[in-house]
Amino acid sequence: MASVEFQNVSKTFGSFTAVPDISFSIADGEFVCLLGPSGCGKTTSLRMIAGLETPSAGKVLIGGKDVTYLHPKDRQISMVFQDYALYPHMNLADNIAYPLKVRGETENKRHARAREVADVLKIGDLMRRLPSQISGGQQQRTSLARALVYPSQVYLFDEPLSNLDAKLRLEARGFLNHLQRDMGMTAVYVTHDQAEAMALATRIAVMDKGRIVQFAPPIEIYRRPATTFVANFVGNPPMNLVPVAALVDGGQLRLRADGLTLPSLPVSDAIAKAAAKGKMTLGIRPEHLRMAEAGDANTIAGKLFANENMGPESLVTMERADSGRVTARIFTDDEIRTGDQVTLSFDTRHVTLFDETGARIPAIGE
Repeated sequence: MASVEFQNVSKTFGSFTAVPDISFSIADGEFVCLLGPSGCGKTTSLRMIAGLETPSAGKVLIGGKDVTYLHPKDRQISMVFQDYALYPHMNLADNIAYPLKVRGETENKRHARAREVADVLKIGDLMRRLPSQISGGQQQRTSLARALVYPSQVYLFDEPLSNLDAKLRLEARGFLNHLQRDMGMTAVYVTHDQAEAMALATRIAVMDKGRIVQFAPPIEIYRRPATTFVANFVGNPPMNLVPVAALVDGGQLRLRADGLTLPSLPVSDAIAKAAAKGKMTLGIRPEHLRMAEAGDANTIAGKLFANENMGPESLVTMERADSGRVTARIFTDDEIRTGDQVTLSFDTRHVTLFDETGARIPAIGE
């Protein structure tokens, strides 16, 4: 396996800049997810690692070697595509063994290796079938087997699970997680699904408009999102973001918003500097909200907009007077109807503050 590095890489298509000057490093054995909405530059970045796109500027390194202008076949990479890209006229054995065929391996050796990988992926009994004769999940495993049949330095995945149904995606996700840990492969995985990224990655690069907004382990991104964009993109449901008026009074931070009751908070230099602008955003994850009880100090109130029963829990969404909405993931058997007044409470230890630009304000003690 090998490391991957971007050094001031940019990519333009005519007058459109898809990736504007990004730099990052992926260590040997890491599983990194490029996460972001459509058009954020994640697939373009992956294709530049693969050699399917040439950077307009900067360098791409694999294992410390400059491969910026190297042909894909000379990079020792394997790639799994979104549409699987299986040859319809070849059976599974030939599809899986094809990378070995183009490298001149004998038929016996390549078929033996294909069988070995197929058995690991539990498709060994399907080797004589055509792609049209197997399910979507089996096609996905075939595409994965073809990528694994030849030892590579880096494995690239371009939204490989997006065509699977929910049950197969969950199964395939668990399998990929186990496979990566077992092989110690260096993997770069592109997805717009934050649940996939959270489950698979050792680190996630959250991308927006061609730039990396935050590059950190999943739990770091979830607990301490760098911006309101990250907070709103990662999490299902995403973090609640409430615009507030901010004022430092007597060394304490006071926040005001419709329906919000919040005692003053301690102030750090970073909080004081942000509060001087007069506006902040208060962030709180849905699981950190609960139905308020008498005497609760930190509350936010509004009218019930929706109550979604998810089985063991409910997603309760309320609408405040200024039309802002807040969602809570709660465990309750209480009957709540649309239009009912709802009050939720929270612990200030779980509050995240963002300044007027949307950047996270470091908590006291960080």
